[in-house]
Amino acid sequence: MGNGVPDRALDPTAVASAERKMLAPREERRMEQLLDALCDPTRVKILRALSADTTLAAGDLARVIGRSRSATSQHLKVLRDLGAVTGRREGNVVRYTLSPNVNGQVIADAVAAFDQLQAAPAD
Repeated sequence: MGNGVPDRALDPTAVASAERKMLAPREERRMEQLLDALCDPTRVKILRALSADTTLAAGDLARVIGRSRSATSQHLKVLRDLGAVTGRREGNVVRYTLSPNVNGQVIADAVAAFDQLQAAPAD
């Protein structure tokens, strides 16, 4: 092929299996957005502070992560738009938690993986 991609597979069965696992362009973009969210240390702090059973108001979350309310709110908006966190209004206060949907689960799993890396001995 002209683009450098091999014409034939050495192991057609393995190649066919791997090709079935490839994401459609829309899902690739969604995955990219989720992973981009995890590339920001402030968002990782927010996600580590939240869980399915821990809800925090934006001001309390700002205190926990050591950022201003404004900066925290901007990061929460990105995470809300991705569907990684949800907000529940209680009077004039919005309390945030990890989303129970698949985006929240992906994020929770990634945060758990970070915890495992942190606990692993350094090489």
